[in-house]
Amino acid sequence: MKKYIIILLVALGFLSSCNHRQEKTSWDYMGDFDMYYSKAYESYTADKHFKNGITLQKPVEGTMAREWTDYEPYPFKDKFGDKVKAGQVLHNPFPASKENIAIGKMKYDVYCALCHGFEGKADGSITKVKNAKGNKAYMIPPANLTTDVIQSKPDGEIYHVITMGSAVMGAHASQISPDDRWKIILYIKNGLKK
Repeated sequence: MKKYIIILLVALGFLSSCNHRQEKTSWDYMGDFDMYYSKAYESYTADKHFKNGITLQKPVEGTMAREWTDYEPYPFKDKFGDKVKAGQVLHNPFPASKENIAIGKMKYDVYCALCHGFEGKADGSITKVKNAKGNKAYMIPPANLTTDVIQSKPDGEIYHVITMGSAVMGAHASQISPDDRWKIILYIKNGLKK
């Protein structure tokens, strides 16, 4: 008789430990503290904790990503005059070696080909996207990087466009390291053909 009672108790213990609803984990070791169930705000919602009432805050002036601490803050603003000035002041620190161009091609294929196309002729896959009505979703095409206009631009000006964006192209400073931006420019100037 004792044997059956022990088996019954073990079986009941086993069955009671199961959560049949699967809606919630069985135990919360930290209780209802904020760190366990964080009360996250959506990026574009109001937030009473900041003076301006906005959740999505700009990084503190001069903030740099942890991996990029060896780089100086970018000195130019997102203005046309600064784009021209960057073309006059900034020069590519990397030689057009096969290795640098190969790295530039690899980075170009990852970050740029989606819009500009693998051959730089403004025919990336994003240009083929249609909206719900069947029209092109992106009415303004990206720049054709093989044209004489782009090929004749100073490296610093192209660097500025990659860094700060231009027209409908967004800024890529947070995605592409400064060294890789320069190597992408080497590929654009030396690897893309008309």
